[in-house]
Amino acid sequence: MAASAAACAGFFFDAEPLGEPGLPALDACALCAKRLGRDSDVFMYRGDTPFCSEECRGEQMQLDAARARRSAGRRQQQYSRKVSVAS
Repeated sequence: MAASAAACAGFFFDAEPLGEPGLPALDACALCAKRLGRDSDVFMYRGDTPFCSEECRGEQMQLDAARARRSAGRRQQQYSRKVSVAS
């Protein structure tokens, strides 16, 4: 019984806790889906999003910046339409 308890104890401590639903797991790159090994570097972005490399993280940052610029442009267009209608 002691041998089986030792085997189970190793498995218990190797198990990763379940994350919150909707948050990315730390087992794969959020951009390219490459598996992240336990002994490999993990590059984080926005606190809880893992990437396999600085390149993947940088690409995601560029995508987010472009999305933010488009969103800001849409808000500006909506605001200018409301102002011109009200005049």
